[in-house]
This record gives sequence, structure tokens and C-alpha cells, in this order.
Amino acid sequence: MYAITISEPGGPEALVWSEVPDPVPGEGEVLIDVVASAVNRADVVQRQGFYDPPPGASPYPGLECSGRIAALGPGVSGWAVGDEVCALLAGGGYAQKVCVPAGQLLPVPDGMDLVTAACLPEVTATVWSNVFMVAHLSPGETFLVHGGGSGIGTMAVQLAKAVGARVAVTAGSADKLEACRELGADILIDYREQDFVEELHKVTGGVGADVVLDIVGAKYLARNVDALAVNGRLVIIGLQGGRKAELDLGTLLTKRAAVMGTSLRGRPLAEKATIIAAVREHVWPLVAGGRVRPVVDRTMPMAEAAEAHRVMEQSAHVGKILLTA
Repeated sequence: MYAITISEPGGPEALVWSEVPDPVPGEGEVLIDVVASAVNRADVVQRQGFYDPPPGASPYPGLECSGRIAALGPGVSGWAVGDEVCALLAGGGYAQKVCVPAGQLLPVPDGMDLVTAACLPEVTATVWSNVFMVAHLSPGETFLVHGGGSGIGTMAVQLAKAVGARVAVTAGSADKLEACRELGADILIDYREQDFVEELHKVTGGVGADVVLDIVGAKYLARNVDALAVNGRLVIIGLQGGRKAELDLGTLLTKRAAVMGTSLRGRPLAEKATIIAAVREHVWPLVAGGRVRPVVDRTMPMAEAAEAHRVMEQSAHVGKILLTA
């Protein structure tokens, strides 16, 4: 088969479409003939040499895919060869074939084409696990998501609105903010020209956000805590703004707030299976019913993954960038 390989860390040119051995499904795994994958910020970090796959995972980038089951490994039940699926991966999505634990499979939502389904597993699993399973966002609460125009952001806006939350977003362009508004965002903050803490407190009458989903990390830590309401919950899922920061713990104590950090890729298989089961139960009906939809910026051939990474790094896209095998 062919896959995108990384001979050594570097820029987008480090991604090379190469012939590699076919994977073989092990115990509890299925082999998927990949139709499409999607680009995630984590793929860029892996290409740069800062985010190695977990032990035993495919060395190729790609944290999600869609396709058809080509073979079942020992011990797999409930799925059949030929089933159209999408899957959460620990790696290997940028390839013509990939093996995945059966617990990380999802059926393609009713009425959705197979290519588009590739953009759902990572964002839905990330948003549902963090915003709802960890931070317990509830109807009537105020939710702030940074990077509202990203794949994570566009899904977070929709799921938060679907459960009855008030949604605030930050983004760096008028086009991205307008896209968020069309998806249901109530509070639009241009982080280039506005201080998100001031704007959020202004709109909420000084109350702040009950839940903040953050992809920035250190650069926003203190301001995120300032933005929290009493009993607020900050969930950090990215480090685009650095790893280390100082925090006034007095503010945290006064607000009786919580700061949590999570990652998805390296979790044990049982935890991933639990998250995927929750996504299938809670999110898939919303997708099938049209209340939540994937946002696709563009679709490109997988062999052109280097160009897709350039687009990702320019941050001008809205939603997901798909790669077709």
C-alpha cells in the first residue's frame, strides 16, 4: 500500500507518499480500506517531531479515517467485511489501509457520504469527552471555545448549542466569526482586536463562562481562569501557546474553579471505546437529524498532504481539511 511517511521531522516537505508494507489486523482489530482521512493540528506537531505516536501505534500521521472494512482480526464481532465505517485512530490515517481496534469504530451516519464521515471521529470524540464527560456542560450555562473556526471549534459550537448552552467563541478573522455565528454562536470575539475576558464579562454581566475549552495553553492560562464563572471549569486540550505559565491560585480558590488537562491519543483502549460509545449514543443522532453537521473547508488528494499541512499552518481554513486516498 501507499502511506504518508515522515523520514525526519521538518516542514510540510517532510511528508512523502511512499510504498510501505500492508498492515495486518491483530486481536480485536479490523483492517480498513481507507477512503479518506482528515488533517488535525496534532498531525502537524507529529511532523515537526514533537508528538510521537503511542507505543504500538502506526508511525504514519492521521488520527481519523473513513472507509470500508476489509478484514476482521481474531475476536471481533458486530462488524462485517464491507461495512462502511469511520474510526478514531492513534495514527495511520494518512494511508490506503489502516488497522484499528473495533471499539474505535463508528458507522457512517445516516445520509452522509463516506468521504465526509472522515472528519467526524476526532472532533466529536474530543468535544464530547472534554466538554460533556469531563466538564459536564449543562443547559443554560455559558461556554467559551477558543479557535471557534477550527474543526474542534465548529463542532464544539454546535454540540454546545444542541444541549442548550450559551456559546462564546474567539477567532482571528471576520470570516471565521461569521461561520461561527451561522453555526449558532451567541458571542463573537475577535482575539486580534478584543480582550476575550473583558468582552465575555461585559456580555455576561460580569459572571463569565461556566466552561472554557482551550487549545492555546500557557499563553491563555491566567486569562482563562479570569474568564471563568464561580464553579467554572477550564479544560485544556492544546499547547499552541506554550507549556509553562504562572497562575494566581487565589483566583482559582475564590472562584472554586477547576483546571483540567486531557489528551485523547494515548488513552487506554477501554477509555477510547467508552468515549466512542458515548459519541455514538449522544452525537450520532444529532448528526443524523441534521442538528449537527460536519464543516469541511476543502478536500485534497492524500498524496498532497504536504500542501494540506501548509493550509493548516496558515490558519485561514474554517472547519476540516480532508484527504482522499
